[in-house]
Amino acid sequence: MKVYNLGCDQQHRFEGWFASEQDFLSQSDQHQIVCPTCDSPHVRKLPSAPHLNISHLAASAAAAAPSAVSHDAPSAMAVRQETAMAEMARYVLKNTKDVGERFTEEARRMHYKEVPNHAIRGVASPAQREELAEEGIDVVELALPARFTESLQ
Repeated sequence: MKVYNLGCDQQHRFEGWFASEQDFLSQSDQHQIVCPTCDSPHVRKLPSAPHLNISHLAASAAAAAPSAVSHDAPSAMAVRQETAMAEMARYVLKNTKDVGERFTEEARRMHYKEVPNHAIRGVASPAQREELAEEGIDVVELALPARFTESLQ
């Protein structure tokens, strides 16, 4: 499961969940991804930083994630997104260990069975993420805005 921060040409920001990078690229090339606020098909991927190693939870997230963008009224959607983001942040903070800059090292240690698997969160650069992917180590990229994490810790 790939989670990307997305933005449209009208500067609206939102999140998109995709089965793979190829799935995102295919949908993007066919203009199937639209902004939930203004319906613009001019969507691009935005940078994001935090990463989680929660591959054991990815199957349940994939089952729960809708495959199409909703066209509800923006205000109702914004409320649902805000609520869902807060619930997700609460769950992540409660159920993962923050390993900070040691994220790639700890992910490798789990992958190579040096330590038992456990849910972690931390920081990895794009190059580090690519190296992990090349080694067959799945990570989920997830940006948690400070307004959610500060009030939930």
